[in-house]
Amino acid sequence: MDYFVAPHGGELVSLLANDDLAEQLKHDSRDYLSITLSQRQTCDLELLLNGGFSPLRGFMGRADYEGVVERMRLVDGTLWPIPIVLDVTAKFAEKLQPGSRIALRDAEGFMPAVLTVQEIWQPDKQREAEAVYGTTSDKHPGVRYLYEQVQDTYISGTLEGTQLPTHYEFQNLWDTPEELRALFTKMGWRKVVAFQTSKPMHRLQRDIALQAAKDIGGHILLHPTVGMTKPGDLHYYARVHCYQAIRRHFPHDLAALSLLPLAMRMAGPREALWHAIVHQNFGCSHMIVGPKHAYPPTNNRTQNNGYPLPPGEGQGEGNSDSPFYAPYASQELLARYQDELNITVLPIEAQSYVPSKDRFLPVSQIEKQRLDCSEYTDAQLKKDLALGNDIPDWFSYPEVVRQLRRVYPSRSKQGFTLFFTGFSGSGKSTLAKIIYAKLVEAGGRPVSLLDGDIVRQHLSSELGFSKIHRDLNIRRIGFVASEITKNGGVAICAPIAPYHSTRRAVREMIEDQGSFIEIHVATPLEVCEARDRKGLYAKARLGLIPEFTGISDPYEVPEDPEMRIDTSQYSAMEAVQEIYLYLLREGYLAE
Repeated sequence: MDYFVAPHGGELVSLLANDDLAEQLKHDSRDYLSITLSQRQTCDLELLLNGGFSPLRGFMGRADYEGVVERMRLVDGTLWPIPIVLDVTAKFAEKLQPGSRIALRDAEGFMPAVLTVQEIWQPDKQREAEAVYGTTSDKHPGVRYLYEQVQDTYISGTLEGTQLPTHYEFQNLWDTPEELRALFTKMGWRKVVAFQTSKPMHRLQRDIALQAAKDIGGHILLHPTVGMTKPGDLHYYARVHCYQAIRRHFPHDLAALSLLPLAMRMAGPREALWHAIVHQNFGCSHMIVGPKHAYPPTNNRTQNNGYPLPPGEGQGEGNSDSPFYAPYASQELLARYQDELNITVLPIEAQSYVPSKDRFLPVSQIEKQRLDCSEYTDAQLKKDLALGNDIPDWFSYPEVVRQLRRVYPSRSKQGFTLFFTGFSGSGKSTLAKIIYAKLVEAGGRPVSLLDGDIVRQHLSSELGFSKIHRDLNIRRIGFVASEITKNGGVAICAPIAPYHSTRRAVREMIEDQGSFIEIHVATPLEVCEARDRKGLYAKARLGLIPEFTGISDPYEVPEDPEMRIDTSQYSAMEAVQEIYLYLLREGYLAE
């Protein structure tokens, strides 16, 4: 392990082994146990190896983990607010003992590091959720990820890096902390303000960053998060094009653009403090923090995601109108620990556009002067892009809008998925087949039918009907549908899909590529059972079919589908016409 100091920021920890040791580790790795890292683990590992998570020397051991969860402190008293841990399955953990060596591999099989195990333990996830996120509710996406995706066993030990993860896209935009510090020194940038965001930048964000640079007499690092971001965030490939476009609207050589491979937790105040520590490691002297920095997003279909607000925004919520964190809570926590940071926090007030002034102004000033203001939300932006409407000139720049239109073509040109869900016998397969025929007849897009029985035959023939296998089957359907949607086609899916979490995962997968339209075929169970031609319900009631949805296994009713249709109240053709009219009304069909 090496330490090195650069003129910008404090001491950095490097966990990369020298060339000879790295080659030896790679050679010996065939004898090690091996795990494939998740996207979050890969992001965490990269920032551990390159010093972005200094002073951490690896994934946290139990004592550091406990100190961070309870007090935001490492064992030695150093301020650190977010647990950085390596989670594994209980089955894998059974193979481990202190001294075991594990090859840590990325999704492509490359080995960035080797871990020599020292500790193995089971955390209290509810305690972690309450302390880190301020809630145990799985409505919070960070908590939901902790409960559903993070395994129940944590391990730690000596970490030896063999290579940094390779980024094949935007190769000149990935910088380690050491490289950025060296760049700032070479350019003569003594003061640098970090602007971190997971959204495209528009006129307001540009104005905020520029004013901050003027206030401190310094320069700007545009440092967008491109690891795991928030649900509903635009894919980072598209966002980077937007950042490159808006960078041209800064004075020459005032702003640098670099990509940050950080996996966001959406932990609000704690995460904002974490971001400050990371940016001081990257050599920044200042960091911009908005009133809702690192908050989880709202329901993108019903709430304002805060596009016009400062960076890191997104109204968090425990339900439709109750945020997880109070406005400005992130700024307040940062102010409390400012003296322990090697970076100065620049708190930014929420702002809105004032037409009479042709500029954005702080909300307090607007209220004091009783000025009229214009709001333009994330939801409105996406709707206007989907419908091909004009975007207000005051909101963004033409170059940025052009990039967004490439990603968000009008609905009549983009791919989408129709996802029918309901009990066996509800009529979903019949509706799917009829609407499939209608869309094929209309032409204009390729249409694929992924009916439950068809998928079982061709995609999941080896799977049974346990909860785990049913979940895997739906996720396979979701993956295929996302690929169809990404390439401008229409995917029509008709599985039972009884679980909220699985449907939500499929929605998030597909909404990265296009539109997801959930149709709950809400036919009552007794009607479905009366229609049963195969006698499945009768066998289930006799106990001959275990875990049968609606009888011995629950169906979790969709809370907010785009459509809800009860086929006991409609004929099949009437129900299909309701779907057709919805697609026409929402702009998915060419007029």
